[in-house]
Amino acid sequence: MADASKLSAWYAHRQGLDGSLEGKSSAEVLQRAGWARSVAGVSPYLGLFSRAGITREQADADAAKLHIYELPSARGCTYVLPASDFALGLAAGRGFNGDMKAAVKLGVTEKEIAKLCDAVLAALEKGALDPEALREATGKATRNLGEEGKKKGVSTTLPLALGELQASGDIRRVPANGRFDQQRYRYSLWRPNPLGSFKLSPQEVHTELGRKYFTWIGPASTADFQLFSGLGVKAAKLALDPLKLEPIEVAPGDVRYFLPGDRSSFDAFKPPKTPRYSLLGSIDSIFILRREKVFGGLTDLPNHAIIDRGRLIGLWEYDLATESIAWTSFIKKDKALEEAVTRTENFVREQLGDARSFSLDSPKSREPRIQALRKAAASA
Repeated sequence: MADASKLSAWYAHRQGLDGSLEGKSSAEVLQRAGWARSVAGVSPYLGLFSRAGITREQADADAAKLHIYELPSARGCTYVLPASDFALGLAAGRGFNGDMKAAVKLGVTEKEIAKLCDAVLAALEKGALDPEALREATGKATRNLGEEGKKKGVSTTLPLALGELQASGDIRRVPANGRFDQQRYRYSLWRPNPLGSFKLSPQEVHTELGRKYFTWIGPASTADFQLFSGLGVKAAKLALDPLKLEPIEVAPGDVRYFLPGDRSSFDAFKPPKTPRYSLLGSIDSIFILRREKVFGGLTDLPNHAIIDRGRLIGLWEYDLATESIAWTSFIKKDKALEEAVTRTENFVREQLGDARSFSLDSPKSREPRIQALRKAAASA
């Protein structure tokens, strides 16, 4: 069976949290560590900064130049992807439009949405528009779904068309201020469509997604891949069979899999002896690609994370009132750890302004978590 500390250090190595990505571009980081989950929080920025020292301005500039971009991808969830994966990500996200399923029960038809999609595309020919301007431009083609629609989270048919057009690569969502950590958008035509010359079949898409997944975070379980991809047991098996994955038992009954050749690399891997501290977002890829219990029996972290060679060694939040990081450590603090906290604190204060976990996170909602961290730190 695999040594736990070696396995943790290996994951940090595969994720580029060992210093091996310093000086690399945003796209290179995402190719190595995997797509960065984005829910209008700062996790993508923290992931790029912790791995390669990339500033917010550089990340935003890379997005503006379409070197990286936030797109609906695996399971229909939004991730920040490198340009080399735009088409694969979009293809992997097709078929996960849950809002459309709810709208059908309200009498919405595919024909109606297709007509609205045409109206949206026509309106965007003149330039990018926000949702309100699109509602006006599409006129009667956009339909209000009333109180019943509000209850199901689908007030009008416009979001359904926008979702379909984003998934098909015909349009892209453009952040109003160019940042990932906010929720005000315009929509723009995307030409050329990244899916225009994409030739992989759905089966091939699933296999290529599996190849990337196990490159980013192998060894992993097939159940982990299912959760990431949204595929069922049978579809996941069909996707992974061509990869000829190699098993390793990491604990009794816990079997995970490598891509061919990676097992020998793992066997030869020597964990670093020197600590390597990183302050990451709570939904960083090193956590969410493998849905194992990471803290107190939970699969989701209650706060942002501090890790050392892949091990969770602390938690943190940003206190906007004092413009400082509130944090606690599960290990004895040393100078290097304090310097890592200060470095990230300066990054958040000077470049991000705040460190929201997700769209609904706020300084007020965060206050109890901050107080709990300060109390834990004081009693440590």
